[in-house]
Amino acid sequence: MTNSTGERLARGSIPVPSVPILEPGDRLTRDEFERRYASMPALNKAELIEGVVYMPSPVRVRRHGGPHAKIITWLGNYDAKTPGVEVADNATARLDLDNEPQPDAMLYIVPELGGQVRITSDDYIEAAPELVAEVASSSASYDLNTKLHVYRRNGVQEYVVWRVLDRQIDWFVLRSGCYESLKPDDDGVLRSPNFPGLWLDAAALLRGDLAGTLQVLDAGTATAEHSAFVAKLGDAGA
Repeated sequence: MTNSTGERLARGSIPVPSVPILEPGDRLTRDEFERRYASMPALNKAELIEGVVYMPSPVRVRRHGGPHAKIITWLGNYDAKTPGVEVADNATARLDLDNEPQPDAMLYIVPELGGQVRITSDDYIEAAPELVAEVASSSASYDLNTKLHVYRRNGVQEYVVWRVLDRQIDWFVLRSGCYESLKPDDDGVLRSPNFPGLWLDAAALLRGDLAGTLQVLDAGTATAEHSAFVAKLGDAGA
């Protein structure tokens, strides 16, 4: 007999789902990963990294939820002042056949204006966004190990990782096929090489000073370099 969801039942047996559930450590193709993920609408986050399923544990407030919100606010304010650039929160990205991460945040130039990504007919990001940001617990996290190599290999131009327990923010820039650490200027401000005006006062962000973080960003988006970038994107869409 079957129940209402199509599970096969035998007397005294455990119900067997018609579509197998995702389990951490499963080794799957991307298509099978998506099939199982789609059959579990209550699941909030799962990733396929180098063909292996990762399913993060429940999210803590100060170790993840709060920092995540601040990263989104920072990138969202840049988005608001930079037509042609968009931010995505926890969206799935189809990078290659073995890798389908769900980054905490992505910033990308829209494809119509020459950006790297494509938006598929089923509304997924395909290919590498220009910038990815992740909130990690420490340097031991897979965000700074396996995922870092996946993002580099697929051409993510900038990778920002907030290591909450280490109280450190890493900003990697892809140069000649390798990630190099972005160095702050004399004022301690990190400046994106690919998104003019995207400035970050990492010290302010680490101490929870969101107002100060946004003040530095406002200074970046008030520069001539940012204005020229916005004009360039506008010309691409003309």
